[in-house]
Amino acid sequence: MRIKEIISQNRRDFRAFYECEHCRHSYESEGYDDSNFHQNVIPNFKCPECGKTADKHYRALTTKHPEWLQI
Repeated sequence: MRIKEIISQNRRDFRAFYECEHCRHSYESEGYDDSNFHQNVIPNFKCPECGKTADKHYRALTTKHPEWLQI
């Protein structure tokens, strides 16, 4: 899965549309804007449609705010 579009964000919590790289299925869900979430959690999301996770070419987004910044 990958983030297609971030809909709203409050501090580090956000809502976004996620999209499967394999079947292009998209859905809306929550997320957390830190490097662990972008690098480890999102690539391991299983698509509810095809059941696949991100492939080896997945490129994580960076956080909106630096990790050290307390919001």
